[in-house]
Amino acid sequence: MNSRHRPNVLLMVDSFDVGGAEGQILLLARLLLKSGRYGVRLACLNRRGKLHAEAEALGVGPIPEFPLTSFYDANMARQLRRFRAYAREQEIKVVHTDGFYTNVFGITGGAVAGVPARVAFRGETAGWRTRGQDALERFVYRLASVVHANSEACKRYLLERGVPERRIAVVYNGLDLGRVTPAPGLTRAEALAACGLPVEEGRRFVTIVANMRHEVKDHPMFLRAARRVREAVPDAAFVCAGEGELIPSLKALAEELGLGGAVFFPGRCDRVAELLFASDVCVLSSKAEGFSNSILEYMGAARPVVATDVGGAREALGEDNAAGYLVASGDDEALARHVIELLRDPEAARAMGERGRARVERLFSDRVQLERTAALYDRCLNGGKKGSSSSETLEW
Repeated sequence: MNSRHRPNVLLMVDSFDVGGAEGQILLLARLLLKSGRYGVRLACLNRRGKLHAEAEALGVGPIPEFPLTSFYDANMARQLRRFRAYAREQEIKVVHTDGFYTNVFGITGGAVAGVPARVAFRGETAGWRTRGQDALERFVYRLASVVHANSEACKRYLLERGVPERRIAVVYNGLDLGRVTPAPGLTRAEALAACGLPVEEGRRFVTIVANMRHEVKDHPMFLRAARRVREAVPDAAFVCAGEGELIPSLKALAEELGLGGAVFFPGRCDRVAELLFASDVCVLSSKAEGFSNSILEYMGAARPVVATDVGGAREALGEDNAAGYLVASGDDEALARHVIELLRDPEAARAMGERGRARVERLFSDRVQLERTAALYDRCLNGGKKGSSSSETLEW
C-alpha cells in the first residue's frame, strides 16, 4: 500500500516499564509495521522504563512525551493542546490506548483533535482502581469509538458498569511464540544457568511470572501453596520472577513459611524462554486479571498451568482442564494439590503443556491478534465520521 494512503495509528502507553500492557503495545506496533497496512507512531505519558530502548528501535520516529501532574490542572490543558497539534501534524487516524491513564488523556485528546477512530482499552476487571477513577474512565469511554476489551471477562465488567455492548469489542492478547521458544539444543542446565538459578540434578521448578508491584497478584497465596507442595515433593523449588517493591516482604514471608532455601527471586525476566523451558509447572495466583499474558506465555512454552479462575483465565485455558487447572482465588490447598499431581506425573504434565501450545497457536497467536485488530481499526474508520470529534455508534 502506498505510504501516503496508509492510515496512521498512534499507540499510546503510560510508560515503558516492563508490564503486560506495555509489552502488548510494542508487540502490536511490530505487527502493524510488518503488515505494511498502517503508519505507526508511539507516544507516552512518561519515558521512563527499560522498554524505551526497544520502542525506539522500532524506528517509528521521535516518541513524544505528554507528562501529567493531574487530570484537573492547567498542565492537563497544555498537554492536550500539544497532543492536538501532534495528532493533526502526523495526520493520526486511529489512537489506541493501553489503560486507565492513557484512556483518560489519549481518548480525550483524540476527541479534541478530531481523530476519527478512538480505541480505548480495558485489560483488567476489579481490584485496581478507585471508585472515582472508575467513574472518570466510564465518562471517557463515551468519547471512544469503541472500547477494546482483551477478554470476555473484561467485556462483562464493562457491561456491568453501563458501557453499551455495541461499543465494546473483544480482541484477545496475542503471543509471539518466538519469545517463548528456546534455542535448538538448549539443555536444562544451560537454561537454569542463564536465569541465575541453581543447577541441581533432580530439582523440579514451579514458576510464577508476575510483577511484584500489586497485591492483586497474590504471591502470598503462591508461597502458602509452595509450603504444601514442598511437604509432598521435597525436591520442589519455586521461582518468583518479576520486579517490584513487594519483593522484601515476600522474601520475609518465604522465610517465615520455612521456604528460605527453596524460593528464588531472580528479578525481571529477560530470559523468559529459558526460564519456562527449565520450569516443570507454571502458576498464576492473582485475585483479579484481565487476560493474563503470563498464562499465554506458559501455554506457548508448552508448560502445564495451574491458575486462579479470575478474569480471562478460563477463556485462555478452556473449559475442560485440557490446557491447565483452574482453582478459586485464595485456595492455596487446591493450587498445591494440582501442582503436586503434575510434578508426580511428568507424562500428564507434558501432554497438558502440548495441548496448551496448540491452543495458543490456534486462538492466541500474534497473527490472529493482528487480523482482529486490523478489522477493529477498519470498522472504526469505515463507520466513523472522518474529521469529526465524534464517531457514529458502531455495532460489534
